[in-house]
Order: sequence, then structure tokens, then C-alpha cells
Amino acid sequence: MKYLKYLVSVLGTAVVLSLAINNQRVQAQVAYGSYIRIGPAVGLSDDTQLGGTLAFSYKLLETPVSFRAQALIGKGTAIVPTVSYDLPLNWQTDVYLGAGMVLTSGDNASPVGNKISFTLQPGIDYILPNSNTIIFGNTIIAFDAYRNGRGTALSL
Repeated sequence: MKYLKYLVSVLGTAVVLSLAINNQRVQAQVAYGSYIRIGPAVGLSDDTQLGGTLAFSYKLLETPVSFRAQALIGKGTAIVPTVSYDLPLNWQTDVYLGAGMVLTSGDNASPVGNKISFTLQPGIDYILPNSNTIIFGNTIIAFDAYRNGRGTALSL
């Protein structure tokens, strides 16, 4: 215990010196195809719900894989993280199929149910030429999505 102060100070000094000596430039990399989007959400399974969605997509540059997450807000709220396989149709259009899970809050049903469940998410992204605008559409199919056993939930 007596030497703990000395050990911490020596280790701290070593870390600072190694960072100062091994100073390398950091270069930012553009994440083409990654975006944040907003739009409507329509739940079609349990008493049709209208709501909103806030979505995020991060596209890996050298592989046809994206990490996606959506927040669906209706009578209840759900977060839907997925990993998708992207298939480019041309330089501005991708279709994708994602798999993930639905994370819900509370007892009120969101547009994709009120229970933690497995989901599939097919969709399409279209980048408008000469702009920073993306038109998107997707469907979230949540399996066994309701606590009272009503089955599959579907949201557009």
C-alpha cells in the first residue's frame, strides 16, 4: 500500500511519455452511405398505429454490411438495432435485409409490439443525385412481438 502512490505515478508518467513519443497523425474517414433519417412509422398489426421513426445507418466501407438502428415512437416506444447485408443495384440505390431485435419500453404496444423479439428488416435506400438527400423505405417484421400472444408485428 505504501508503494501504490509511486507505482501509479510511474505508470502514469510512462503512459504520457509513450503517447508523446509515438505521436501519429489521425486522419478522418468519410462514411459514405451512412446517415441519420426521420420519417413516419405505421404499425399494421395491433390497432393500426401512426407514429414516427428516427433511424441511423452506418455503412462499412469495404464490405456490403451496415449497422442500423431505429427508434419507433407510437403509443409505445421501441428501439430496433439490426445488422444488414446491403446489395447495391446501382451507384445510388441499395436494397438490404437486416436481422436484429426489438427492444420495447413499457406495456403499451409500439408500432412493432410490446415485447423483446427477433426481427427481420428488408428495405431500400435511394440517394438523390447531386444532393445529400436519401429516400428510404423499410418494413420491420417482429416475430412473437406481443406479451399476450397475438403473434407477429409489422411496421412500415
